[in-house]
Amino acid sequence: MKWPSHGSNPRYLYEAMNKKMPAERIDFSANINPLGPPQQLKARWNNLFDYITDYPDPNASLLKSSLAAAEGVKETQILVGNGGAELITLIARMIAGKRVLIIQPAFSEYEEACRVNGCTVAYHQLEPEGWNLDMEALSLKLKDADALFFCNPNNPTGVFYSSGIVEELIERCRVYNCLFVMDEAFFDFVCDYQSLIPVIKSNMHVIVLRSMTKMFSIPGLRLGYLLANEILIEKVAALKPHWSVNALALKAGEWCLESEEHVQLTKKLIKQERDRLALFYRQLDFSVSPSSVNFYLLKDSKLEAQLPLFQFLLEKGIIPRHTMNFPGLEGKWLRFAIKGPKDNDRLMEAIQEWRKVR
Repeated sequence: MKWPSHGSNPRYLYEAMNKKMPAERIDFSANINPLGPPQQLKARWNNLFDYITDYPDPNASLLKSSLAAAEGVKETQILVGNGGAELITLIARMIAGKRVLIIQPAFSEYEEACRVNGCTVAYHQLEPEGWNLDMEALSLKLKDADALFFCNPNNPTGVFYSSGIVEELIERCRVYNCLFVMDEAFFDFVCDYQSLIPVIKSNMHVIVLRSMTKMFSIPGLRLGYLLANEILIEKVAALKPHWSVNALALKAGEWCLESEEHVQLTKKLIKQERDRLALFYRQLDFSVSPSSVNFYLLKDSKLEAQLPLFQFLLEKGIIPRHTMNFPGLEGKWLRFAIKGPKDNDRLMEAIQEWRKVR
C-alpha cells in the first residue's frame, strides 16, 4: 500500500488501510499546538476580511519588521515564505544538482525537494540508543557533501540538540565548504532554547528555517520564514514567486507575534503532559524518545514492527503518525503529538487496553 506522506487528513490514512474511519476520533498525527491559535488572532479574525481585496505585500515588510525586532536581526536577513515546505523547496532549487547529506530520521520534504531538483542524497543515520550524533562519522560524509540538512528539534524524535553540538556542526560544515541548513520548525516549544542568532550572523554558510504554523496552530494559512546572511537571502528570494504568501497569513503572523503569553502557557502545558505520558509509558514497558517538544516517538518494546499497535489504535479512533517513510525507522516506532489532558487520557486508556491483550 502507499502510505500517506504526512500527518493530518486521517481520511486518506483510513482509505489506504481499507478501514472505516470512526465517527469519534482524535488525531495525534499532526504536531500542532493543542491550545489552538492565540486569543489575539481569534479576537481579530473578522477583521481579516478587509485584507482580501488587496494584493499581499510581496516583501512582507510589516511581518519582517516584527520578526527582525523579535530575533535581533536585520530585515534583510529574513525571508518570509508560504510555510516551511515552500522555503525547503526554494533552498533545494538554489542547490539544484548538488550533493546533499540529511541527518535522519527527518522530515521527508528535505529529500523529496532535493531529489526533484536533481540533487544526489545521502544519509547520516541517528541510532535509537539516545539518538546521539557521531561527529566523526558525520565528518567523513561531509567531505562529499555540498549541503547538510539538520532538523533541530528533530522531527520525528523530538530530541533537541544543544547549542554546543550545533556550533560544532556549523564549524565542520565551514571546514568542508558545506551549506548548513537547520530546520527549527519546533524551536519555540523548547523550554530552555538557546538562540544561535549570533552564530547565524557571523557565518556565510548557515540557513535557519522557522515555522509559524506549529506554535500558533495556523497550518491552514501556511507561514514560515528563514534566517541567513543577506547574500543567501537574496539567492533564495530570487527563486520565490511573487505573492506566494497571502495577505491573511501575513497579518495573522503579525498578530501571533504579540502572543508571548500564549507561547509560555503552551510550553508549560506541553512539559506537564510530556512528563506525565513518559512516566505512564515506561510503567507499561514502552520505549519513548527523550523529546523536548510537543511530540515524541513511541514503541511497544515487545514488538519489532509497530503495525499491530497502529491498527489497534486506529480502530479505537486514536490516530498516530506512522513512520514508514522515515529512513531508519520504517514502522519500528509511532509518532504522537502531545495534546490536552483529556485527549491524552483517552490515548492512555487505549494503550492500557492494548497492554491487557498483548
